[in-house]
Amino acid sequence: MILRYTFRLFAIALLISQLALVGSSWQAPASAPQSTAPQSTDARRVKRPTSTPYTGDLSIFDYPERDQNLQINRVMDLLKIKEGSVVADIGAGSGWFTVRAARRVDATGKVYAVEINPRFLKHIERRAADENLVNIQTVLGKEDDPLLPPDSVDAVLILKTYHEIAQPVLLLSHLRQSLKAEALLGIIDKNGNGKDHGISKRTVINEAKEAGYSLVDEYDFVKPDGMDYFLVFRINTASAAH
Repeated sequence: MILRYTFRLFAIALLISQLALVGSSWQAPASAPQSTAPQSTDARRVKRPTSTPYTGDLSIFDYPERDQNLQINRVMDLLKIKEGSVVADIGAGSGWFTVRAARRVDATGKVYAVEINPRFLKHIERRAADENLVNIQTVLGKEDDPLLPPDSVDAVLILKTYHEIAQPVLLLSHLRQSLKAEALLGIIDKNGNGKDHGISKRTVINEAKEAGYSLVDEYDFVKPDGMDYFLVFRINTASAAH
């Protein structure tokens, strides 16, 4: 009995020593390298008020005086939209600007009509077919990404819809990847508080800067009542934004 008990103690001691030996041979994993990923999207999410996107009758955008009020040909001149340009109309709505840009860029150019509302895109597709504008491509974008091809766009216009964009900094950040080096971004909107179908000019400038853009110029000719503004940006090549 004593011999059996002694043998059992010896076996237990041997097992413990073997486990200790195995444990000592493990090496703690090296500390993970510091992440070089872009800034968290959560940190760039805008929490300010935004207006509910319009979902009503699209015919309200096509009133006869709109060309004159917005001076849209002058807007396209300042964005350097010409024959052969590739243009993005973000928040295209009825396609009012889309078709005007498509006529200017002609068959050698292209216009991306970007919307988050599939019904609006169907409307634009019918409009393009009716007007025989084969250089229009509709894109179902997201609230934080226009989903455009990389390095493909010469000019962008966000016409009276910036105040509806739920995540403007993220959307503009993603848009940067689609812009050519000298591309211009135009934003036309009216002064407001975000939830009243307008947005402060200073807010737009600050958010564009956060997304990696520099303000090129600003104008107030796009509406005779003085409420609207037209801002022009380009990519800030010195920006550290990702």
